[in-house]
Parts: sequence; C-alpha cells; structure tokens
Amino acid sequence: MPTDTIYGLVGSAKNQETTRRIYGLRKRDFRKPMIILIGSLNDLKSFSVKISPKTKRLLNKLWPGKVSVILPCPSKKFSYLHRGTKTLAFRLPRPKFLRQLLELTGPLVAPSANLQGLPPASTIKEAKKYFGAKVDFYVNAGKLNSPPSTLISVRNGKISVLREGAVKIRI
Repeated sequence: MPTDTIYGLVGSAKNQETTRRIYGLRKRDFRKPMIILIGSLNDLKSFSVKISPKTKRLLNKLWPGKVSVILPCPSKKFSYLHRGTKTLAFRLPRPKFLRQLLELTGPLVAPSANLQGLPPASTIKEAKKYFGAKVDFYVNAGKLNSPPSTLISVRNGKISVLREGAVKIRI
C-alpha cells in the first residue's frame, strides 16, 4: 500500500507472526529492524518508548513528515521488532488518510515493497512482480516517485543522520 513516501509492505507492528511473515516475504535480514508507522506521538508509549522533553520538542518539529526516527526501546517484549538493537524506528506520516488508517489499525511495520537489495516498487505492478499472490491485498495509488524517508537516530537529544532521503536534515 502507499505510505507517505513509497509503497510499503505493511502489517500490524503488534503481531509477531505478521512481522515474521513480512521478513520472509521480503527475504529481509532478520537482524535488521523495520520502520513502524504511528498515528500519533502517544503510540510511542505502547512500545515502552520514553522520550525526554528535549526529544519531544524535536519530534514535534520533524513530525508529521517523511523522517523516520530511531529511538531507544529496551523492552524485551518488543525484541521481535528491535532484533536485539534495543531501538525502534518510527515515522508519523503527514497524509491525513494514513494517520486516520493508523488510528484504526494501530501502528504498522512498513518496510519498502521490494525484496531486500532490489529497488522499491514504485507501482502496484512492480510490487506484484515481487510478491504476486503472497500478499493479502494491494492498494493502488498510481506511481509513487518520492525518495524513501530520511532516517535519523536520536540519543540524549542529539541527532545522527543515517540515511538522507525525502527530507534534508540540518544539524
């Protein structure tokens, strides 16, 4: 389905089996965590993520937007998501339709719709070439041309840019 950047292979972030299935479909390295789309800052609490007032101010400047932010998540309960890194990457997308969907579904893992190492699908036709009938359903939004999200890490209020994407971050 379309995200705020590119097509994603999405499923409930709270369902371990769904997460495992997406790793398998994408042939993704099981040690590599996925980005989680959230509908509001309050969703961070459901992952036992605690943020300082300084980090909250920073997130309010970046979100909603095309920036995925890696935050500490030491909870063992979410090891199926953080894969031992004890961090999770979150993004609060700008499009209202997507935030409304996230309010209904809860947080969704949303890696790009491609097999690991191949280009992300920019159309449903391309996504179907990767996954065919192995995906439950497709949502067609035409051709998506956005770069992937910018990926940053925030620790103790300090930003590190790990992947420059749709948003230029000036530190």
